[in-house]
Amino acid sequence: MHLVSWNVNGLRAVYKKGFLDWFLNVSPDILCLQETKLQLDQVPPELLEVPNYRCYFSCAERKGYSGVAVYTRQEPLRVETRLGIERFDNEGRLLALYFPEFVLLNVYFPNGQMSAERLQYKLDFYAAFYDYAVTLNHSGHALVICGDVNTAHTEIDLARPEENAAISGFLPEERAWLDKFLAAGFYDTFRLFNNEPGHYTWWSPFRNERVRNIGWRIDYFFVNRLLLNQVKSASIYPEVMGSDHCPIGLVLQRD
Repeated sequence: MHLVSWNVNGLRAVYKKGFLDWFLNVSPDILCLQETKLQLDQVPPELLEVPNYRCYFSCAERKGYSGVAVYTRQEPLRVETRLGIERFDNEGRLLALYFPEFVLLNVYFPNGQMSAERLQYKLDFYAAFYDYAVTLNHSGHALVICGDVNTAHTEIDLARPEENAAISGFLPEERAWLDKFLAAGFYDTFRLFNNEPGHYTWWSPFRNERVRNIGWRIDYFFVNRLLLNQVKSASIYPEVMGSDHCPIGLVLQRD
């Protein structure tokens, strides 16, 4: 089973850059998108009726902001869009799809760089999501968690760690949350296969940083222990353009 996750930084914008052709060519079993930046009535009709896929959206109340979507070949048993905390749920940051094999969580974690208030919002969201995910884990669900976490975990996950040590996205408290999350029984699938620096998923659109590969790895696929032995590969696709992020992939062996 091939899963792909991508922060598209505006679904309508990336649609105009050949998104649908890319999607149909890659043809994943599941495609998770973050930062769709639209309401359901703004989705291009072609993206609501992609052949052989069902699609699900969670949209922010604020127009042109946040939002996540999932395209899946297999119909889920049920779909949820809420953590149960209104100030998070009104930003359209979660889709939970329940399949017989696993529960898929597609998440767009907040960015904390705008202000002290948004940094606190991000940390509060982290805490709420931790409780949500750990509860699912303890209840015996196999879990796949993907999305833009908006934090680079270790120094090899960004090109310039010293310069960004005081910037949200690499703050000690943000990185400590990832330590805590992994210690709770989750696995960063890319690092199961690759422990080298230089592999990034986001680049600033300024100063030609993508060409120079001055980036951050802030997009992740996690699994819990119940799926660990089924993980066959985890990839980053930096050659795919259209957003300031690139897609990432996960291949699971079916039972």
